Amino acid sequence: MIPVPVLTPYLSSLWLGLVTPLYARIGRKLLESVVHSTVVRDDTALGVFTVGPMGVEDAVRRALVREDREIAATRWSDALSSGGERPSWGGVQFGPRLVDSRTIRVAVPPDQAFRPIQEIGGDTGWYAWDWLWHVRGFLDLLVGGVGIRRGRPSPTRLSVGDAVDFWRVEAWEANHLLRLAAEMKLPGRAWLEFEVTGDASGATIRQTASFDPVGPLGRAYWYALYPVHHLVFGGMLRAIARAATRTR
Repeated sequence: MIPVPVLTPYLSSLWLGLVTPLYARIGRKLLESVVHSTVVRDDTALGVFTVGPMGVEDAVRRALVREDREIAATRWSDALSSGGERPSWGGVQFGPRLVDSRTIRVAVPPDQAFRPIQEIGGDTGWYAWDWLWHVRGFLDLLVGGVGIRRGRPSPTRLSVGDAVDFWRVEAWEANHLLRLAAEMKLPGRAWLEFEVTGDASGATIRQTASFDPVGPLGRAYWYALYPVHHLVFGGMLRAIARAATRTR
């Protein structure tokens, strides 16, 4: 802790608004409330009410599960076209989560467009800038992560729970959806999702990278690497489209 000569709830709330997803006015109310004692010394309420208190860890865990469920149910095509969020250089922000989503149209049916996606990782690789993926895997090993050495259990099939290099399959719908959760060492949590929609005349592939940063370090990580992500993810999506077209 660094002592400062003057510190008011107002100044503290501005700092809180700068380094966390909370709005300054919410932070100000929270900080103003610390003058009130919150330690419960009277257990009468336990006998009066049928509900009991929940510990901080359980409350945070439940909140994260609920947030993940809401994000997982989000169709990025609908969310990004609704106009509720404004795109910027670093992607789009949904609550605390940072999102980079892009699409490409291919003149093949959805099952054919999805085929390269279900073969991603392992011996197939990541379709573009593979050497950068291996560098990232090596750096992950250096800090105690899993690296990119795990590969995948099958070259052509996937199911929920499968490892794909330093990712794990979190959601899977044949010919429609693949969502990977990152297991590398990160200052936050990351996902990479592919969604394919369309009909016999053609399909749209949507690729969405999302990141839930932890503190200023997590945000700095996202914005510092955004040019690399733009290069790698853009190249990957174009290469997936070419691979889908070649299988006609």
